[in-house]
Amino acid sequence: MENFHTNFVFFGTPPAARDTLAHLVKNGFVPKVVVTNPDRPQGRGLVLQASPTKIWAQENNIPVFTPEKWDAGAIENVRSYNPAYGVVVAYGKILPPALLEVFPRGIFNVHYSLLPAYRGAAPVEAAILRGDTMTGVSVQKVVAALDAGDVFATRGTEIMPTETARDLRQRLVVLGADLLTSLLPAILAGDIEGIPQDSTCVTYAPKIKKEDGKISLADDPHINMNKYRAYSEWPGVYFFARKGDRRIRVKVTRARFHNGSFIIERVTPEGKREQSYDTFVRAGWIAE
Repeated sequence: MENFHTNFVFFGTPPAARDTLAHLVKNGFVPKVVVTNPDRPQGRGLVLQASPTKIWAQENNIPVFTPEKWDAGAIENVRSYNPAYGVVVAYGKILPPALLEVFPRGIFNVHYSLLPAYRGAAPVEAAILRGDTMTGVSVQKVVAALDAGDVFATRGTEIMPTETARDLRQRLVVLGADLLTSLLPAILAGDIEGIPQDSTCVTYAPKIKKEDGKISLADDPHINMNKYRAYSEWPGVYFFARKGDRRIRVKVTRARFHNGSFIIERVTPEGKREQSYDTFVRAGWIAE
């Protein structure tokens, strides 16, 4: 009998993928190979840095493959492992149809939303940004269209009023990893069939751009607080301020919501160290 606990390929790159992989391995699901993004330059020195998933896989003696693109050679490399199925968690690249055909049982994805809501790259941030009070995780089958595959199961959770994207993501990773490991045996045995998504309820969560973190202190306080909660990890929330002829960018490093107001407590002005917002204002800076 085929050993489905080891006959698969894992695709993933950031900490969310690393933690899911660790949970799978802890529960006896050890992939033949881990596919992750190539090492990238990091920090001011632009030193090449391996992905968190690659580091964990190497520390646990699991082979790693880091293709820059999915050409014929890369696809054949994966095919050489003769996998039955794949698992993908925040890999960071679109899997082409030719690669999907390598897996006779399919590829299964953990997505951090209640699909069909928030298909795309940033579902956690999108839910917070729009002021949602509920979100969750979905285990789905990967198809050529973005996050459009049949859903095997979902698990919901409340979004806490002050929760940031980092906090919420950490909870969703645990929730998703647990749901995936509990479902895989039944999926692979054919005991669970995926349910098609309702195409009339689809929403999208596009990739975040650096400029998305810009706020105006004149905007609605709820909007600014939701932006702070969604983007405080990356790209960061910032505004522009003036003093005379000078105009600088100011990063908000700590804020809270109180009595209907968005209250900034700590900032890092461009080229300066972090300081209290009161100190910044007393220095004569006026926020735009």
